[in-house]
Amino acid sequence: MIEPTYPKSFASDNHAGVHPAILEAMAAANQGDAPAYGGDTWTGAFEQRVKDVFGSHAEGFAVLNGAGANMVGLALMLGRYDAIICPDTAHIATHETGATERILGVKLMTVPTPDGKLRPGDITSRLSVLGDHHQPQPRVVSISQVTELGTCYSPDEIAALAETAHAAGMRLHVDGARLANAAAHRGCGLDAITTAVGVDVFSFGGTKNGALAAEAVVVLDPSLADSAPFLRRQSLQLASKMRFISAQLSALLTDDLWRQNAAHANAMALRLANGLADVPGVALEYPVESNAVFARLPIQVATALKRRYLFHFWDETAGVVRWMTAFDTTPEHVDDFLDDIRKAATA
Repeated sequence: MIEPTYPKSFASDNHAGVHPAILEAMAAANQGDAPAYGGDTWTGAFEQRVKDVFGSHAEGFAVLNGAGANMVGLALMLGRYDAIICPDTAHIATHETGATERILGVKLMTVPTPDGKLRPGDITSRLSVLGDHHQPQPRVVSISQVTELGTCYSPDEIAALAETAHAAGMRLHVDGARLANAAAHRGCGLDAITTAVGVDVFSFGGTKNGALAAEAVVVLDPSLADSAPFLRRQSLQLASKMRFISAQLSALLTDDLWRQNAAHANAMALRLANGLADVPGVALEYPVESNAVFARLPIQVATALKRRYLFHFWDETAGVVRWMTAFDTTPEHVDDFLDDIRKAATA
């Protein structure tokens, strides 16, 4: 079967190719033999880069994918009868096929939010069960940075969540599949939204930011680090030829490649959002703070566009779609898409 030919995809940054610098890093690692399971020099270099970026106490563990990174990171902090407080839109609650419940065997205590972001009061509202042996015990607060609605926490907002969680004897986890996009939007370093604000464990996403297949679990609480190698192996996230994953992550963390890629993707999303201002019947659903644009438009317009472009309905009954940009989205891609949106909206 011959697949249809589409122009640039706006469905996901997972649809993008691999950044040339990352391909070069992988090619450089593809020279001769090297020890398996992380005993190679490329993995050693990546682990040192994590310390350089996030602090000397930070421990980085390369893994295969984002869901696996979440499972390993969360498993470090949870017991058999524990629970996770998270927004109801969280990726662990909506797009990982119940992995947290099935694999970790814990309860998700979801909180409805208007913008995908937790507030301290959302945490405290779920703490009345503490000490009640009839109820799962909240042990971890998990947030996404960027959120599933494209919004970004500020450093102060994360610090407030960490303070609230720690005061209740809980830990703070960050799903950082698009952590780079959040830091680029905030104009800060990766450490400013992790190490400096009290995060205990987070994932650092590479795949959505120009890598082939590379994610990492970063442990900032030293008391948790010793368990990570065992849980990574048990969770099927230990790659035998890890040098190729580590090389990708090191490339992203060198010379701020992560920022270049993320800032460009964010800029393309903003270009798209600004271009929608004069399109009749189209309105933004959420603030554009990353590389995601959520728009509400007539169903016939969305249907016409989907005949030519790849993108997802976020809420089909409400006419809300999600358009994503990536490191390799060009201004021409965006402008061509805008032209077709205008044509569909005025047809």
